[in-house]
Amino acid sequence: MDTQQNTALTRALAEVPGPLPTSGVIHITLPHTDRFTVVGNHLAQHPDLSCIAVGLAVRIQSLPQGAKVGIKALAARCREGEKRIAAALRELEAHGYLRRVRDRLPSGRIITRTVFCNRPAALLHPRRPAEAPPQPAKPEPAPTPVPAPMQQPAPGPAPAPMQEPAPVPVRIPTAAPPAPEVPVAPPAPSAPLFVPRVPPPTAPKAPRRPLPQPSELTPELDRAATAFLSDLHRHAPQFTLSEDDVRRLVPGVAAWLERAARPDAIRRALTNDPPHPLKHPAKLLTYRLTELLPPAPPGVDDLATLDRPRPRFTVTPFQTCDDCDRAFRSPDPGHCRDCRQTRAAYAQAAA
Repeated sequence: MDTQQNTALTRALAEVPGPLPTSGVIHITLPHTDRFTVVGNHLAQHPDLSCIAVGLAVRIQSLPQGAKVGIKALAARCREGEKRIAAALRELEAHGYLRRVRDRLPSGRIITRTVFCNRPAALLHPRRPAEAPPQPAKPEPAPTPVPAPMQQPAPGPAPAPMQEPAPVPVRIPTAAPPAPEVPVAPPAPSAPLFVPRVPPPTAPKAPRRPLPQPSELTPELDRAATAFLSDLHRHAPQFTLSEDDVRRLVPGVAAWLERAARPDAIRRALTNDPPHPLKHPAKLLTYRLTELLPPAPPGVDDLATLDRPRPRFTVTPFQTCDDCDRAFRSPDPGHCRDCRQTRAAYAQAAA
């Protein structure tokens, strides 16, 4: 069997056109007659898609219409787990190859359809149909001159020889020159079909915030922070740190102590509900020291502003009109505005 396989491979390599490369891959291309799928190089050589996403896209593209392509259905067919398949589907969705749309059936039930496009760029920039070039106008045939009837000369002396008239040049109309081509502006880029909500795993990540630093790392703060970190494994055994980790995390703990945080509160904030299993305790402590840093304690002036009495606002009380018993706001009892206007009108009429 080995001899036959080697002979077949040697024969196939001999049929490869051109000289064989000394390094790299050598393609032996055999034509497919059935059970094949056409895959574009834009997918097979995509610079931003992972190999799992490319392979999953080829698997989905080869399935028939109506095949189940959910996470659990693909995990039952592939060796990859559900997490890897979910991440690959998010990559394909971010780059436009996969889309999930909601549709309402005539019965009123809402379903989710999974649409896979083998060329998403063609959906965003559809090709225009090619216009036929304008045909040049055909020249009209020139009219044929009709010779005038010749008159018989009267009998008499021989006439003088007649001179033939000079030929009149006939101008044949030519076709009009073709109109200059007007450059067609490229189509404006249309809006994307959908905006992914989850960034792909290959998207650039934001830089991490640096570890907090105290305003001044005094010897007292350094000793307190070192003792706190060295004693941390007694309260939480999974947080066992090396000497280098302790020296690197001392400024962060000193910044917390400088902000009047109590050691038990710091220990509870750093060690509460850790992941299982905890593989890198120093990285978790670095993240929590940076993200959970408490605010600086307020100063004396800030506390003084809290103790200042708030300004009092004078509220105008309600009064009852002596004539119509209507309620109105006024510092003094009396009559409302309508009753005052009525009294003024009566007084003016009596005068």
